[in-house]
Amino acid sequence: MASPLRPDPSTRIWPEPLNCPPPVMTMAEAIDHFDRLPDSLLLLVFNKIGDVKALGRCCVVSRRFHTLVPQVEKVVVRVDCVISDDESSSAAGSLEKSRGPFSHLFRLVFGSIVKPLQALGQFLGPKRSTPTTSSSLAVGGGSEEDGDVDHQTGGVTHHSPTQVLKNFNEIRFLRIELPSGELGIDDGVLLKWRADFGSTLDNCVILGAASVIYPGPTKGSGIQDSGNDAFCVSNGGEDNGSIPESFYTNGGLKLRVVWTISSLIAASARHYLLQPIIAEHKTLDSLVLTDADGQGVLCMNRDQLEELRVKPLSASSASKRTLVPALNMRLWYAPHLELPDGIVLKGATLVAIRPSEQSVTKREVSDGSWVSAAFEEPYGTAARMLVKRRTYCLEMNSF
Repeated sequence: MASPLRPDPSTRIWPEPLNCPPPVMTMAEAIDHFDRLPDSLLLLVFNKIGDVKALGRCCVVSRRFHTLVPQVEKVVVRVDCVISDDESSSAAGSLEKSRGPFSHLFRLVFGSIVKPLQALGQFLGPKRSTPTTSSSLAVGGGSEEDGDVDHQTGGVTHHSPTQVLKNFNEIRFLRIELPSGELGIDDGVLLKWRADFGSTLDNCVILGAASVIYPGPTKGSGIQDSGNDAFCVSNGGEDNGSIPESFYTNGGLKLRVVWTISSLIAASARHYLLQPIIAEHKTLDSLVLTDADGQGVLCMNRDQLEELRVKPLSASSASKRTLVPALNMRLWYAPHLELPDGIVLKGATLVAIRPSEQSVTKREVSDGSWVSAAFEEPYGTAARMLVKRRTYCLEMNSF
């Protein structure tokens, strides 16, 4: 019996004959329309990409891309990893050689940040001519064809930012992001800083809190206090804007001093180690060195960058960092600060710092909203609320 379904000759697939000549392309089909895009449009796309590793991959796509990528103006360098070894002991040994009461305080209080600062130095510092064992931060994903190889771990070649950026000729906006902040703090503690530098520190703003409680169904349970501020938070007394007496006797003030000095050390170390990048890239209009944790941000605008090129920085004799000048500080404190979005900061502290001998011109520029505009939301709101409270003035010597 014949099948009722008959193949449709119009839909039958026929095999192509052997030795069939390739189809002839017309002139219109042979044109690569991507090549008709102007260089200015491609540069706009590359500037939107920004990431230095992605731009490196674009370089190998074509000769045209290889020529255009070095003209990119906005570049982001994200540090992948810390390559660690046993040189942390040598860093501790160098600290033992320093003298004076501050060096003793440094060893006791800031030992937790020695290794990250040493790693930062290896990351941004010049490459040594002889192989050594040292901790370093590195940008992975490169190739060995460049010739300037710092480390190779797990088959991935790592380069320093100075080497990664050496082929970029017209960078105007540079952002470097470290994998984490340098300061080891307890869980639940809030600590953020922003510093502006020229040849030395122009200003610094530090925001801290002993603990943070976020809004939600379990708001009452929140994050536990990590510090010595419980006495200030739960005293049940009326908050008149003044710092309670117990703040001075139970360790609250000491903790804020630790936050301040450690933040200044981290900022001055970052500044010191940016010198080779700033010297090599004279087209820079803005340089930001931050970290993935959002703990600290160092910023330099065009005038500050040029100031560093003209006036060399003063280095600290104790370590590889910029010398911090004598400072005037203003401090605001609130035992309990509730933000409009429901976030509660316990033991909230804001410190605004400027050099004691800062020029009148820079003071005029930094006056105004430089304190409240230092942080993104919701912490910008916290800063604006704190500056309305009673101000306490402090001084600190150069170190």
